[in-house]
Formats: sequence, structure tokens, C-alpha cells
Amino acid sequence: MPQRGGRLTVGGYGEVALTRNFYSDNVYRYSHPGDYRDDPSHGRFDIPHAVIYLGYDFGKGWTLQTEIEFEHTGTGAAVEKEYTEAGEWESEIEKGGEVELEQFWIQKSFAPQFNVRMGHLVVPVGGLNNAHEPLNFFTVYRPEGEYTILPSTWHDTGISLWGRAGDWRYEALVIAGLDAFMYDRENFVKNGAGSPYEYKVANKLGFAARIDNYSVKDLRLSLSGFYGQGMHNSYPNDMWNTRYADIKGHTLIGSFDFAYTGRYLTVRGNADYGHVSDASTISTVKRNLTSNSAPYKKTPVGQAACAAGIEAGYDVLHLFRNVRDKEQKLYLFGRYEYYDSYIPAADQPDYPYTDKHRMAVGLNWYPIPQIAVKAEYSHRFLKSQYNNEPSVSIGVAYMGFFTR
Repeated sequence: MPQRGGRLTVGGYGEVALTRNFYSDNVYRYSHPGDYRDDPSHGRFDIPHAVIYLGYDFGKGWTLQTEIEFEHTGTGAAVEKEYTEAGEWESEIEKGGEVELEQFWIQKSFAPQFNVRMGHLVVPVGGLNNAHEPLNFFTVYRPEGEYTILPSTWHDTGISLWGRAGDWRYEALVIAGLDAFMYDRENFVKNGAGSPYEYKVANKLGFAARIDNYSVKDLRLSLSGFYGQGMHNSYPNDMWNTRYADIKGHTLIGSFDFAYTGRYLTVRGNADYGHVSDASTISTVKRNLTSNSAPYKKTPVGQAACAAGIEAGYDVLHLFRNVRDKEQKLYLFGRYEYYDSYIPAADQPDYPYTDKHRMAVGLNWYPIPQIAVKAEYSHRFLKSQYNNEPSVSIGVAYMGFFTR
């Protein structure tokens, strides 16, 4: 979201989600699907994201932007005296979740066509990372395909050059590279942007770019991508291991996304493809050379992953004369997406359950422009040997600024 007016800017976004999943939540539901076909449904209530924006305009082209995000209401821990164990003091994790600084950058603007940012940045690769706030998609949760295979929200430390001239906007970033030891079967390179340490390992750099075109009224067309070497970007630096010195784990991601926002009709879509070289060897190294206590992923990574999706929503309230001039809207929407987080190399085993189709239909009611109440039915379609995964969700989300 752009800064809007004043020297101090305060804003944010957040979402609440309530879901009933009509399929098993057993961890073996894919390895032994027949055993869990008749399992009961299960419910999940969550606050996926709650974000606070703080920005400041120092003047003379210098600005600051920060974003603090609480995922799943943050983390919790407690210390208690355990009377059943001789009165020992114990520290326990009370709940899961994350608190992250997703943006912290200082920018110098020389002209609309040329701006420089340095700090912790959002990496705008893919449609979701470019527009991840909850009023920028119709579903209760973030679009599943890109959210599964790409870091989201992808944020990393580095330098960004960006600008806009006429109908074109560009951005080029140099950031810390991804870590191939964090790649895995269920999420491809998603976790590679994270770090279990107090710092981000940057033995290797990553390079990202995005270009947007606005030539057609109400339509944005965008291309984005990333390139980096994933191997030897872990701690401690393993370049001493000459056996695997030539294994690079070149990671390439390409994405196309678009958004059409008309008066009554909104349509958005994306197509993403990622490729990792030496995937088979990386999977072997992860399995055999990392200790059980190491903070790395043990499951294999495929040589590729893909995601594609499209959603459309139509404001049906404008059809009724008595509410036509009011600011509230009611979108009837549908979404379809396909994704596969694990496309194996020829010498890798296949795991067909990662190949998924998903459809969702529902409503988004905007009583005011900054708030949406969402409801949807979704159905995840897997290969025939597995059980499909339907669910019903409702949610409420907001996005806006508290200062102007």
C-alpha cells in the first residue's frame, strides 16, 4: 500500500478466518488414503495476518517505511513451576505463530522514474507478493497456489531500484539468496527465504525484477522473476566440502500476473513456474549430511513446481437501483487454480498428491471500502487414489490507513 499524505503514516491490514474442513487431518492421509476416507471433519479458527504499517517522510526525498506482522496471533511462551516433577521450573511453548518485521527500509527519491531503497524489502515476484493484502483477493485465505510454492509474503534484506514512467513501472532488487537446504516437497522453495538464525546467510545473492504495464484502462499486466544459487548458502559455509562444490542449485522463477479492476467486474490471474538445478543431489545431501537437530528440511525437493490461477468477481448490488449510488458492494466470485509443488527429475520418486486442482465460489461484501466480509465454499481435487478436500470458510478483513 502506498504512503498517503503527512509526515507520519499509520495503517495496516488484518483478517480473521473460520473454517470447517470436511476431510481428515491425519498426517498419513496421503500415504494411506483409504484408512482415512471416513474420518470426521475438523474446524480451524485463525487470524492469519495482522499488520501494522508505520511510515515517515523526513523531507528532501527521504522516507522510512516499516511493517510489523503478527501471523496466527503471534507466539507465546510461559514459565511455570512443575509440581509433578519435584517442583522444577519449566519453560513451555504456549502457542504457535510468528512475529516478523516484514518491511524496514529507507528510501531516497530522486525522481518518479528513479528511487533507491535499502533495508528489508518485499520481493514482488508473483501476483500474491505484489498485492498480498486481503482486499486484493476474493478468497478467505491467500490464493493457494502461489502461497504454497513461493515465499509469502516474500521479504528479504537488500537494495531495490524502482520507478515509474508513463504507463510503465519497474523494480530491480539485489537481496540475500535462498537456502536450498530449506526447500522441500510440499512447498518447493517457499521456506528458502527464511532463516533460523539471528541473521540471514548471504554467501550467495539473489536477483529479482518486476515490470508492470498500465497502458489499457483498468488493466495491469506484469512480469516478474528471480534468479539465485541455493546451494552453499547455509551456515556454516560448506564450500570446504569439495565433493559437492560443483552442485549449485540454480533457482529460477518466472511469473506472469494481471489484474483488471472495472466498475463492476474484477478479474485477476497468475501463472508461475520455478526450476531448481541439481534437485536430486540436493535432496540426497539434505537427507544424509544434515543432522537430526539441524534446522533444515529433510524431504526431497523436485526439479520444478508450477501454479496457475484465475478469479473473477462481479458486484451484483449495482443491479438494484436503491443501492446503486452507495459505496457498499457485494461481489459474487469464483476462483480456479492448479498447482504442483513437486515435479520430480527423471531419477526422483513421484508423489502424486502434490498435484492439485482447487475451485472456490463465494461472496465478498464491502459495507465500506476498507472492510470485507467473506464467505466461500472450496474444493481441492487430488489424483484419483486420494481423497478430495472440501471446506467452508467465512472471514472478515480490513485494509486501510488511520492517518492522512
